Amino acid sequence: MAQAVNVNFRMDADLKKSMEQACSELGMSMTTAFTIFAKKVSREKRIPFDVSVDPFYSESNLRHLENLAHDVATGQAHFAEHELLEVEE
Repeated sequence: MAQAVNVNFRMDADLKKSMEQACSELGMSMTTAFTIFAKKVSREKRIPFDVSVDPFYSESNLRHLENLAHDVATGQAHFAEHELLEVEE
């Protein structure tokens, strides 16, 4: 087996904590997760997932959601009762 080397990079503290939790729930360390990622990239010569911009997280949508949350928090939101929709499977 080749000699292991350290790889260092910066990551937001909250993101690191969240990833550590997810990895723990999967029964692995972050090192194991990054090693799996590196092996897959090396083998396939591609990023092993789609890298794209999700329109849900656009500036305008996030601003809209923040405004809605503010309206709910301040009692300015108006909710209307409606019938539940049945979904056929």
